[in-house]
Amino acid sequence: MEIAGRVVNLEAGTIEAGVLEIEAGKIVNFRRSDQVPERFILPGFIDAHVHIESSMLPPSEFARLAVVHGTVATVSDPHEIANVLGSEGIDFMIADGARVPFKFFFGAPPCVPATTFETSGAELNSALVAQLLSDPQILYLAEMMNYPGVIFRDPEVLEKLASARALKKPIDGHAPGLRGEDLEVYAAAGISTDHECFSLVEAKEKLALGMKILIREGSAAKNFEELYTLVDTDTDQVMLCSDDKHPNDLVDGHINTLVLRLLAKGIDIFKALRVACLNPIQHYKLSVGLCRVGDSADFIVVDSLQSLAVLETYIAGVRVAQAGNSLISRLTTQPINNFKQRQISLAEIRVKARSQRVRVIEALDGQIVTGYLEEVTPQREGDLVSDPERDLLKIAVVNRYHQAPIALGLVKNFGLKRGAIASTVAHDSHNIIVVGADDKEIVQAVNQLMKSKGGVIAVSDQREEFLPLPIAGLMSQEDGYQVAERYSVLDSFAKELGSKLTAPFMTLSFLALLVIPRLKLSDRGLFDGDKFEFVDLFV
Repeated sequence: MEIAGRVVNLEAGTIEAGVLEIEAGKIVNFRRSDQVPERFILPGFIDAHVHIESSMLPPSEFARLAVVHGTVATVSDPHEIANVLGSEGIDFMIADGARVPFKFFFGAPPCVPATTFETSGAELNSALVAQLLSDPQILYLAEMMNYPGVIFRDPEVLEKLASARALKKPIDGHAPGLRGEDLEVYAAAGISTDHECFSLVEAKEKLALGMKILIREGSAAKNFEELYTLVDTDTDQVMLCSDDKHPNDLVDGHINTLVLRLLAKGIDIFKALRVACLNPIQHYKLSVGLCRVGDSADFIVVDSLQSLAVLETYIAGVRVAQAGNSLISRLTTQPINNFKQRQISLAEIRVKARSQRVRVIEALDGQIVTGYLEEVTPQREGDLVSDPERDLLKIAVVNRYHQAPIALGLVKNFGLKRGAIASTVAHDSHNIIVVGADDKEIVQAVNQLMKSKGGVIAVSDQREEFLPLPIAGLMSQEDGYQVAERYSVLDSFAKELGSKLTAPFMTLSFLALLVIPRLKLSDRGLFDGDKFEFVDLFV
């Protein structure tokens, strides 16, 4: 097979017209020629950190959508499904991804559960993490979210880090807002990346300690505008990632959209492509080609270096996308799950108001960090209630692994005037999380998720929109484009109910993530992420 065009060499910073000769999935020769089409051949895009599960699609279906945008590989942290199913979930992701022509590179999640202050479906101790790291299919230690464990030298955490260092496998970081001496301790433990920076000053401090910065632009957390100048100033130390990408957003674009935004900011094309294509390969030692003789034939063909419209995508010499259409076959995926079904009652989400003031989670649009507020307690007949007029809504987390009391709190900035939204995508333990303006709809939403063993739902007194997620309560079995359409309907309905958030379900999914400051809710109660301890709902 031969592909002709203007070939971009990112290492040399050159563009040469010619023909790539491909045999058995590899580039075996390059013939220079001026008689080639006016199109460009360049390495494919790589998402340097993503949880595939957040697309609500299994890897085989994620690949079908991603290749259309020129993505050829992902550095994938199977942390979400591991919190539900442990090693069985990781095995599922690897096996499912291997069924399609796409390059998934998985890591060993070190924080399952993410903290000891929540209930997950599985635990990966240091021995199991070491076992995972010994597998050649596992390329790195995934994000070390338990940064207090690193700083205060928790023996289990240190053992996991030591296992990765012994095998010379990269260690991913996760340390939002960490600065000063604590950051120095964290970086010195061998942690080589961070994708949680939400300020340029923070990123610069981490760069100075030798950490590489992943600029994240996902469905909920968006840090591109704050950090994009690093591509110009610290090109070799920067990568691009989505972290979490909901299905409707994946249909619209992937890493290609970030590259286009860099170009629109005036960033040099070679710098933009380096952070999108080359740096992840070098940092993680990925077996992905760079359009050189002897490389795997992984590349994309684009119309120009200005629009970067993807004409074709090739992986290991196989054309997997053409003219905006995926050529990867749709496969059937059998679900695996970990779910104890039950029905909850109105009585379980009632709580007596014990004070005139209450602690409130402040949801922040476009961020996974939250604020900490204290408000006058909204109450009726002595019970804590939602107050849509003040935008104070009841939030609950319901344990899905065994029967337990329901954790309750209040959240501001969701904006719902009526109804409720709920999901079993609730980072990181993936219990059921629900926010609502009315107790009746809160119960209705939770019970539908219980009945179906997972999904995403929005309900009002007259309407219900529901997307089942039978694979671990995280992913759908359906066609990715149909999932995206159904999710868009859910998103629109949540906004019809009053939410002003850009991505209400994605924001909801992070309100139980205790390792991200400041105030969160786990299945065991309200949690102060700064003090790293539970706090009472009432002041």
